[in-house]
Amino acid sequence: MDADEKRRRAEDKRAGVFADELAKLRRRRAALEAKETRLLADAYALTLEQRSRIGSVSSRERDMPLRSMALELGMAVRVNDRAMQTQMHDAHELIELFPQTMEALVEGRVTRAHAQVIQDAGRVIEDANDRAAFERIVLVEAERQTVPRTKKYALQRAAVLDPRPLQERHDTAIRERRVWVTDLDDTLSTLTILGGNVYIHGAFNRLTGQGTTIKDVDRAKRRKYAATQGEADAPEEETAEPWFDDRSLDEIRCDLALDMLLAGSPVIDPTDGAKGGLGAIRAEVQITLPITTLTGVTGSGAELNGVTPVDPETARRMAGTARVWDRVMTDPISGVVTAVDRYQLHPSQTRFLNARDVTCRTPGCRRPAKLCDKDHSRDFALGGPTSNDNLCSECVRHHTLKHATNWHVEQLPGGVLKFTSPGGKNYNSHPPSRVAFVPTDDDGLTVAPF
Repeated sequence: MDADEKRRRAEDKRAGVFADELAKLRRRRAALEAKETRLLADAYALTLEQRSRIGSVSSRERDMPLRSMALELGMAVRVNDRAMQTQMHDAHELIELFPQTMEALVEGRVTRAHAQVIQDAGRVIEDANDRAAFERIVLVEAERQTVPRTKKYALQRAAVLDPRPLQERHDTAIRERRVWVTDLDDTLSTLTILGGNVYIHGAFNRLTGQGTTIKDVDRAKRRKYAATQGEADAPEEETAEPWFDDRSLDEIRCDLALDMLLAGSPVIDPTDGAKGGLGAIRAEVQITLPITTLTGVTGSGAELNGVTPVDPETARRMAGTARVWDRVMTDPISGVVTAVDRYQLHPSQTRFLNARDVTCRTPGCRRPAKLCDKDHSRDFALGGPTSNDNLCSECVRHHTLKHATNWHVEQLPGGVLKFTSPGGKNYNSHPPSRVAFVPTDDDGLTVAPF
């Protein structure tokens, strides 16, 4: 073994040591956060006792113990008293209503951020037994997934147990749609649009498509200019350096959005009207829709781009009127994807992988699968087949990392991927869990206990 190989192995081993030490520190931090949570809950409980001894019916007077305690604690740690009051309430609620989550936090199996998303999603569940079942199921996901993925799964599970139908919750929430401005530093401001997720995602998708087209046109212009530099007899108008677009995709999206809001259409269209120009680019979104929701048997389960729930009415309307619509059919009992269809031809394997993976499969990455590479876990050049059980979605960053370093991916049954680091550590990546239902004795549906 040469010196370079010995050094590489030693460095890979150190990476594994760093990972172990970081995990230990995070577990200790979780234990400390659990102690802080209990302290805040005890302080909140004391204010409830004080409140119970106040004879006045004035809510303002009855709130004084809590306000005073929040100010006391907030000043001690330099936190706004209103924020401290919220933290105290959340701590009390976590201990009283989510004991399993609190136990997992004490043991360092989840972080405070994981506990918070479980609490935020589960507080709508009124029945104590249902809430305990919700905790038990979601904690399994929380112990192996990132906070954003846990949040998505928790919201899915909670939506099934929420006594209000999804359509009712959507109809109430959509009345809060609005637009507002927030001023920032350095003469910048943000324009925020709060609206239906299908339309917001669609608008962002269209801006991205238009921005990508502008970048493609600029890239072609640069290649053409570079090619003329080696031609001595090229006309002067072809050798003169043209204007190049140095804006990032984010900058272009922002400029396009403001152009269309202020002028009705993009002010500058570098496509010269080819294929209809920028105005011809339309939004495209993917709806994952159980067949039971499509047919009206159930009223939940639809997802937008594998990220956020969609109200059933909007999902069914899109199913019936969209010119191009990706359908992902899921088994109403197990939640397993059974079929994916599209009205226009599309490679079936890509559709399957987009439905199964939802995002890049590298743990912690949430780039949508439809924007990822489809990677052979066992290299095609080394005999790896182009089959669903040898393919997974990897974003460009992680796809490149896998081939440029000694990270390895092995496909396990059920779509589980085993990532092996250069330091020899193993990390499993599970396909995002889907809400599953089982029939009840009264011909209804309830959440499955798995």
